[in-house]
Amino acid sequence: MLDRDSLSPRVRAVWDRLDRVADPELDEPITDMGFVETVAVSDAGEAHVTFRLPTYWCSPNFAFLMAEGIRREVGALPWVAGVKVRLEDHLCADEMNAAVNEGRDFAEAFANGDGRGDLGAVREKFERKAFQRRQESVLLGLKALGFEPARIAAMTLGELDLITFEDPETARQQARYRDVLTGRRLAVAADDHAFPDLDGTPLTEAGWRERMGELRAVRINMEFGGVLCRSLGKARYKEAAPIAGEPTLVDFIQNRVPPRAAAG
Repeated sequence: MLDRDSLSPRVRAVWDRLDRVADPELDEPITDMGFVETVAVSDAGEAHVTFRLPTYWCSPNFAFLMAEGIRREVGALPWVAGVKVRLEDHLCADEMNAAVNEGRDFAEAFANGDGRGDLGAVREKFERKAFQRRQESVLLGLKALGFEPARIAAMTLGELDLITFEDPETARQQARYRDVLTGRRLAVAADDHAFPDLDGTPLTEAGWRERMGELRAVRINMEFGGVLCRSLGKARYKEAAPIAGEPTLVDFIQNRVPPRAAAG
């Protein structure tokens, strides 16, 4: 695991911003998924981020959304003079890297008659799933604290903000849920309902079971995808236990194998 305390302040700041970029299908940070390979910052303040996905054929849509997210989040740091994003070992890496670093959108990058187009619908689909997964996590956390469905259904945003979850994962999802809740303008003021659905309809005690069933289905689907994704990545890059001093598959992919080892 990366020891961020050992990094320079600027490199550490970039890593912290990358925590905000999620795999759109799984709603898990790309840092937690192990997608980020390298981070570097030049003396001039240009940030360079290299990432790699579990398979060569991972959806170009998802890859582009992640690349855009990297550029957007890292570029938000006030001292960053520029951001260079590099996706490696992907069938669309060349087109994607060029487009993202030139500020072009997905449709422009793949305007070659292959049927790929605007990512708005894809982005919306996965933002909705992310909202649902985060909401379920907070609802389950409240249940674990002893809150009954009727009390949860009546909870306001201000009341939710006063609750502290001891479980680190629930606390993390509470903050993430609030971000998307306010970002979509579903709840902004302290007296707004804390648990609307995506259409703005408040959760009710009578609708508790149905809502929780819907959210559970979304979570199970996303968790299955996460397990599959991690397994594919492990199989691709760590096919065997490393032997001390011997290069691994990743070493060969990144061209960091000494000539003697490569020839042997």
